[in-house]
Amino acid sequence: MALIIVNESSTELDEKQLQALVEVAAEAVKPEFDPDQVEIGLTLVDDEAIAALNEQYRSIAAPTDVLSFPLWTRDQLAEVRAYPEKYPERPLLLGDVVISLETARRQAEEYGHSFGRELAYLLVHGILHLLGYDHEDEASRAEMRAKEEAVLEATGWPR
Repeated sequence: MALIIVNESSTELDEKQLQALVEVAAEAVKPEFDPDQVEIGLTLVDDEAIAALNEQYRSIAAPTDVLSFPLWTRDQLAEVRAYPEKYPERPLLLGDVVISLETARRQAEEYGHSFGRELAYLLVHGILHLLGYDHEDEASRAEMRAKEEAVLEATGWPR
C-alpha cells in the first residue's frame, strides 16, 4: 500500500502509529482493490489548516476532523475494476485524505477511546469517501458504518 503521509501538524506520530495507519489503509481498500496497486495521500494537520480547507472546499468556516479529496467517482472506480486494461497505470492514485490531529485527539477523549483508534477511524472514513462511499441518507450511512467497523475490527481497533 502506497500511503504517502505528510505530517504538517505540531503533533508527532511515532513509527508504530504510522505503521498502524498503513495497515488500516490497506485493509480499507482491500475489498475493492489490491492494496499494492493503489496510492493514497494522507496529510496530518492542525485545526487551523483544516478549517481553512473546510472553508475553501465546503464553505464551512470551522475545523472538522477529516476531509477527503477523491479523484474518481464510485462509477468510475467500478469501471476501473471491471476493465483494468483500460487503466493500466499503477499505482492507481485514489486521492487525498486530510486529518486534523487536534480534533482527533479531542474526539478520542470525548468518545473515551485511544488517539490511535480515533486516527484509524478517521482514516478509514476518509478512504471510504475516496472509494465513493457517502453518508447522505440512512441506507448509505448504514453501509458506510458497517464497512468502517469491519475494517477497524480486522485491524485491531474495534469499539
